[in-house]
Amino acid sequence: MYATFQFQELIDRALKEDIGTGDLSTRIFPDDLSSMAKIYAKQEGVVAGLSMVKQVFQRVDSRIEVDILVKDGDRVNIGDVVIELEGPLSSILQGERTALNFLQHLSGIATATKRAVDQVAGLSTYIVDTRKTLPGLRALQKYAVRVGGGQNHRFGLYDAVMLKDNHLAAMGGLTEAVQRVKAQIGHMVKIEVECETIEQVEEAVACGVDVIMLDNMEIEEMRQAVLYIDRRAIVEASGGIQEEYLRQVAETGVDLISIGALTHSVKAMDFSLDLGEIKATTRANWERGIT
Repeated sequence: MYATFQFQELIDRALKEDIGTGDLSTRIFPDDLSSMAKIYAKQEGVVAGLSMVKQVFQRVDSRIEVDILVKDGDRVNIGDVVIELEGPLSSILQGERTALNFLQHLSGIATATKRAVDQVAGLSTYIVDTRKTLPGLRALQKYAVRVGGGQNHRFGLYDAVMLKDNHLAAMGGLTEAVQRVKAQIGHMVKIEVECETIEQVEEAVACGVDVIMLDNMEIEEMRQAVLYIDRRAIVEASGGIQEEYLRQVAETGVDLISIGALTHSVKAMDFSLDLGEIKATTRANWERGIT
């Protein structure tokens, strides 16, 4: 779980982006109209981001009551109601799009992750994410991956070393790059190296790195690399691995499969908000026939 207070600034920016100086469309409603509403799934999937929805509506108007009916990580079917709302009609409509944007995007990530995790069920391979996230949304997106049953790779450039092709080329080779970085970091920091060939894998093992990424390797080459590494390092497979090939890759014996598409190009899960009973709270509105 995550603490929604840490995303208050993000929510405020999102609401300002949408509402700006004021919602022109809800000016047609008297201030004292209240309404019931429900948010329901329009497709099957795994829900994530429910607390963000609650926080969005309550930032718009603290009078909105939000009743969350399911939990993050629950699988829902078409038509299942996930949240019920009651409060000022104008406020509910002002928060609708921002709330649904968070819910749809995060649930899409959780759903895609769950599909990937299911592909490798029964094997010892974990599905992990990458740093290919939308700016400002990384913590939320990585949370949604965990909701879907996946694991997180490093959060940023600050919590682990990953030496990729550009690092190696700039330093003149893998061994030189590893030796130099070992001289710069503490003993608690893990080092991962991206390898495109078996020769690089052999060199990485000789350098004593912690994690070896097999980048864009064929299945048979991955299998050979795993046999050579022989548990002397954690083995990660990466590089545009399609969903239909996930189990084949996992069966090579890799420990991790990292998938950038879980966050950088995932399809949103569809939800909708429908209004229920609308009530007027002043005699004047009752006399005008608004009930």
